[in-house]
Amino acid sequence: MIPLSTRMRPRSLDEFYGQGHFLRKNSLLYNAIKNHSFESAVFFGPPGTGKTTLARIIAAEMDADFTEINASTTGIKELKELIAHSKDKFYSLEKKQTYVYIDEFHRWNKLQQDSLLNALEEGVLRFIGSTTENPYFAVNNAVLSRVGNIFEFKHLSEGDIYSLLKRTLHDERGLKAYDIQYDDDALHLLASMTSGDARVALDRLGFMADNMEKDAVIDKALVQEAMQRQTQYYDKSEDRYNLLSALQKSVRGSDPDAAIHYLARLIEGGADELMVGRRLMVMASEDIGMAYPQAISIVESCVEASRKIGFPEARIPLAQATILLASCPKSNAANEAYNRAASDIATKRINDVPDHLKDTHYKGAADRGLGEGYLYPHAYGGWVDQQYLPDSLHKAGVKYYNPTENGSEIGFKRYLEEIDALRKK
Repeated sequence: MIPLSTRMRPRSLDEFYGQGHFLRKNSLLYNAIKNHSFESAVFFGPPGTGKTTLARIIAAEMDADFTEINASTTGIKELKELIAHSKDKFYSLEKKQTYVYIDEFHRWNKLQQDSLLNALEEGVLRFIGSTTENPYFAVNNAVLSRVGNIFEFKHLSEGDIYSLLKRTLHDERGLKAYDIQYDDDALHLLASMTSGDARVALDRLGFMADNMEKDAVIDKALVQEAMQRQTQYYDKSEDRYNLLSALQKSVRGSDPDAAIHYLARLIEGGADELMVGRRLMVMASEDIGMAYPQAISIVESCVEASRKIGFPEARIPLAQATILLASCPKSNAANEAYNRAASDIATKRINDVPDHLKDTHYKGAADRGLGEGYLYPHAYGGWVDQQYLPDSLHKAGVKYYNPTENGSEIGFKRYLEEIDALRKK
């Protein structure tokens, strides 16, 4: 049987869900596709976000030949044959272009990726590569320079997935013939538990539809059974936000027992590692900050580990990160410093960057007197007294960062106090 996610794959731009940050009506990409001026691109992002679907829609809209290959199973030999066939099409009377979609493009080595270059330069081939890796690290610069368009796909929002699920229940290609009864809250719950992956959401819905008792209703209990995850703590749609708030406030209050309790309620209630991880990384800078600067690196590593290993084991690095944050000394001085600086920018008339701090790495900068008088601190043992703030703020004696004496921050505070003392002399 064809999976529900395959049956419901969008066939046109109007049916496509998500990625509104680059694809929406009258956006540049939307118009490029509609105007048949789209050329090549790299799509990157997590699974189930529409990379393959959009590539197929583009090929259909462009009325071009479309070939889909996977870099893990296709080598240079097959690619050269494809390029030769594309040349025949391009230089024939048809002058028809070929789009090749290469999934998992990052799996090709430099030599394999470079085999595309001539075809891209000549225009005989249009290329769409998809990858779950950052293309600026995983794709050769030579390929990126010829492709030009790089689009980051993000996890679908809960609202997008909910809309997709609801449409599927009433669509001829989907589950309309089943005439399934459902609780709206259950669809929201399913949407929230699938980590922004439309494929997982649809296939879990299909699994329930194919195996539920006749006249049964899709409710929270059925979603819980289908997802094999507990959901008892999400009684209302706002519960997860209350739990996230309680988690952060417990961490801020240095209560590891309360923090781990709310983490467990979130996870057992169906929160995914991305939702929890984002909040933990925010806490590392907002609430711990300079009191323990290493916290952000450790927490980021824990969150990344949780995403790689998945549940149920993902709870372990998330628990480690939570207890670390709750047990750390606290400081919000960095966050407050930024807030004060942003407030000044929004409300005050501020002078330009002082001339001696301006960039001098271009012809003519010296003739304008830029950089003149700048003192290189390393030539003076690491610090030398000179003005850095714009004139108006310098004259007002503005001070944004007020370090605490908590944890590591006391060391930074003492260093800055020594600098202030030298400056006053």
